[in-house]
Amino acid sequence: MQPTTPQPTTPRSRRWFAGMAALGGLSLFAAGQAQAQGFGHGMMGRGMGGDPEEMARKLDYRIGYLIKEINGTPQQKDQLVAIAKSAMTDLKPLREQHMQARKQGMTLLAAAAIDRNALEQLRLAQLRLADTGSARLLQAMTAAAEVFTPAQRAQLATQMQERMARRQRG
Repeated sequence: MQPTTPQPTTPRSRRWFAGMAALGGLSLFAAGQAQAQGFGHGMMGRGMGGDPEEMARKLDYRIGYLIKEINGTPQQKDQLVAIAKSAMTDLKPLREQHMQARKQGMTLLAAAAIDRNALEQLRLAQLRLADTGSARLLQAMTAAAEVFTPAQRAQLATQMQERMARRQRG
């Protein structure tokens, strides 16, 4: 197998990635859950939080680019937007619970006496919360994948692998 020459990042590839990120962005919820263990900033910390209308506009815009890149249909776009909005609605209360638990953890760690049992119970609750979010995310990702044709899924997978390879090379 011959090594491939890295292709320069073009506006088109950035738009495709932004659209894919909108769908995969649902997985940022899981990153938000992992933040409790010190991994990353979470979905709302990276421009996907705040005003629900703004989030909906960004989502629509990014999915629109994704659909354009794979020659998708307006119906596919509508389905994907509906799936993503539904997942975001379902995941929002979990995120709020995560943020509250994080504050609780900070309070427990700042206390005069450290309550190891309370911290362990909080950790276990966060793991259950992350599992719930992960299951909902998988449901959304599966539903989104079913919107595409097999050829579109293969095209998306190839493009994503190429994108990841470019990012790994720096």
